[in-house]
Amino acid sequence: MAAHQQLLYHIIFSTKERRPFLQNDTFRESVWAYMAGIARNLDGFAIRIGGYHDHAHLLIRIPAKVAASDFVGKLKANTSKHINESRDAGMKFHWQDGYGAFTVSPSQQDSVIAYIEGQVEHHRKQSFQDEFLLILKRANVEYDPKYIWE
Repeated sequence: MAAHQQLLYHIIFSTKERRPFLQNDTFRESVWAYMAGIARNLDGFAIRIGGYHDHAHLLIRIPAKVAASDFVGKLKANTSKHINESRDAGMKFHWQDGYGAFTVSPSQQDSVIAYIEGQVEHHRKQSFQDEFLLILKRANVEYDPKYIWE
């Protein structure tokens, strides 16, 4: 019998030390588009990618044959490499080492899309740190405060 799965994740990660590398709107949108291409190359599908100056949110379908940690690691590594090769800057770009991954029910897909699309407006009122801690709390994810911010 064939296996039928839909593994939908809300993935969140920041730039290293939450530096605002993604301030330029055009550049930021090009990074999201590049990430979507990498997701396709990894046999995944980016339903929506967005974020703000210092972090990314992805609503993404990851194939069952690939561990989420491997998928996210490859996505971040390829994107960092692309950014560093394509921009002229004195400081090297890095994503943070960790990430948050939260499963999403298909019935919640539209609300997660709206949340990702509203990131610019959302972060006029709330920092990424506060946002991420609230998401962890709502998802009942335990964490050690010593290691949450790298």
